[in-house]
Amino acid sequence: MRIRPTALEDADALTDLHLDVWDEAYTGLIAADILADRRTNREARVENWRRILAGCTRTELAAEDDTGRLIGFTSVGPGRDEPAPDLPKREVMALYVRAECYGTGVGHALLNAAIGDDPAYLWVLDGNRRAIDFYERQGFHFDGTNKTEPVGVERRMVRR
Repeated sequence: MRIRPTALEDADALTDLHLDVWDEAYTGLIAADILADRRTNREARVENWRRILAGCTRTELAAEDDTGRLIGFTSVGPGRDEPAPDLPKREVMALYVRAECYGTGVGHALLNAAIGDDPAYLWVLDGNRRAIDFYERQGFHFDGTNKTEPVGVERRMVRR
């Protein structure tokens, strides 16, 4: 496995990876029609990834296996929430790995490459026990802030 910065040429592969990991992580946690709807306009999702990758405002890292196939990614950038004295300035906006890689260290390697031991915060879908357990092992804890999104309730976790 290799962790590397993403490139504009990764937009198609990142789109497919992002669609797959959502299906793997969220089936049974969010409505099936939301997952199905995400696949209806792949080209718009590719364009969105191209825009993100061209913008260079975030740290975008990919994990690839020995064949060069993308198996995970992370996005980290300036926090999107209202600044608060006890809220870190950096947000882990996404961290996903393929289900076949759960428990192999890929997620930890991505997170470590993106933020090391630095403070950060993130949002996790309520009930996503696998993700919650992972983030708790990385030093993140719930701060009591929740928000309701179309996919469900998200809870904020912070590492100071």
